[in-house]
Amino acid sequence: MGEFDKNLRPAVSVGVLIFKDGKVLLGKRKGSHAEGEYAPPGGAVEHLESLIDCARREVKEETGLEIKNLRFLCLYNEKVYAPKHFINIGFVADWHEGEPRVMEPEKCAGWGWYDIESLPKPLFANMPSYVESYKAGKNFYDA
Repeated sequence: MGEFDKNLRPAVSVGVLIFKDGKVLLGKRKGSHAEGEYAPPGGAVEHLESLIDCARREVKEETGLEIKNLRFLCLYNEKVYAPKHFINIGFVADWHEGEPRVMEPEKCAGWGWYDIESLPKPLFANMPSYVESYKAGKNFYDA
């Protein structure tokens, strides 16, 4: 076995499918990896932060929205954007209040509500798994 590089470890991230009136919120990414792809709000878990707190914080920081009924969706081993590697925890939540706003214009071109049956393309790598999990209940996606 080769030499282990302790600096090459996966980070932990969350993503949140927010539903309002049967539609899901997605933003068009810009600036970092996956530019132009549609993704739910989310981001990296901070040191000693709970996963629920991270999900709520990321949603608020990126969209300005308040959410409710936050629940586990799936676990996704995200290696598609190598050398970046994330262990991604997907959540589902219901919209509570507010209108989605672009809070980080360097990272998002805009937010929109989409029917889960006709999502915009291209989708961020975890989205097909999120959709399958939401519809069929599968909750683990290894790479």
